[in-house]
Amino acid sequence: MKFRYSEWRDEQDLSKLSFEELMRLFSQLLIYTNGDPNEALKMMTQMDQEYNLFDESEGENFEEFLAWLKREGYIEEFNDILALTHKGSRRIRQDALKEIFTSLRKKSLGEHESPFSGEGIERLSETKPYRFGDEPSNIDFTSTIKNAIHRDGLDDFNLKEEDFEVYETEHLTSCATVLLLDISHSMILYGEDRITPAKKVALALVEMITSRFPKDSLHVAVFGDKAIEVSLEDIPKIAVGPYHTNTKDALELAQRILKRKRNVNKQIFMVTDGKPSAIFVGARLYKNPFGLDRRIVNQTLNEARSCRKNKITITTFMVARDNWLIDFVKKLTEVNKGRAYYSSLNKLGEYIFVDYIRNRKQRLR
Repeated sequence: MKFRYSEWRDEQDLSKLSFEELMRLFSQLLIYTNGDPNEALKMMTQMDQEYNLFDESEGENFEEFLAWLKREGYIEEFNDILALTHKGSRRIRQDALKEIFTSLRKKSLGEHESPFSGEGIERLSETKPYRFGDEPSNIDFTSTIKNAIHRDGLDDFNLKEEDFEVYETEHLTSCATVLLLDISHSMILYGEDRITPAKKVALALVEMITSRFPKDSLHVAVFGDKAIEVSLEDIPKIAVGPYHTNTKDALELAQRILKRKRNVNKQIFMVTDGKPSAIFVGARLYKNPFGLDRRIVNQTLNEARSCRKNKITITTFMVARDNWLIDFVKKLTEVNKGRAYYSSLNKLGEYIFVDYIRNRKQRLR
């Protein structure tokens, strides 16, 4: 089990953590335990025994922290069983978003611009000479007056049309995104937990879109033997199962969701660590975990073509370097004209967020 909280300092005293800092740790554990506060708190007590998380000299202990969680409205108790509240779920998303954004360089961030008309405009700092049709509200009066003074001087101040400058603007588009998370058994095999970082990214993406881009929409679905949409509140509860990888069913579900959307841009983000190994043939699940089964691959690529026909771009984030996976994703990307990245688990959030924010500079056609 791996956790990344902050840069380690030898002199750091864990017993001096505040309740807010302990809450961030609790949020991490909630993602790991599939949203179970009882299991997360049990793990905290075990960590306290080893690292002395609570400052006993200040009267702080596990019971005080538990009472603080209830008082702040993050958890509630029913018949001696603790449950996460809506506020608690929101806090997990906020902590996940904060962790990912603190690791991004400022120059990587921006809004989601497009040269095509969308649902609003963004004023930039750059200016340009006024042209007929430019919005009067975008006039840069400081530069305009400066131009007039520079030409005739202050004593003979006179505004002419060529003096006027306006702020550059960029059109903003709305975007509908479906995030597909692989929950096949390989996501927790070989001693590497790949699903927890994927869930963290999903939680952070939900928080970013709902808080910064309210006109955008985000849906999350998981896929193993079949694809199932997951409510945003239930993202922490996502768990890996003894499943194969039915990528075709995932792309079908994503298309059905996006066809209902009126957003200008439509895209699929897919996080996976394995090649497609299953499809439905009628009601029967046909599966082959060995190599690239041509029948499975061809039908999956057909769904990628269908996405392209429906102006839906697929961005695939590979969290493993399996040769079969790389070969398949290369073909899928060529067919869909999409994008693909290999991402280490600790960089997954950065890859997805930079792609979401920066790669929407043109309308997907």
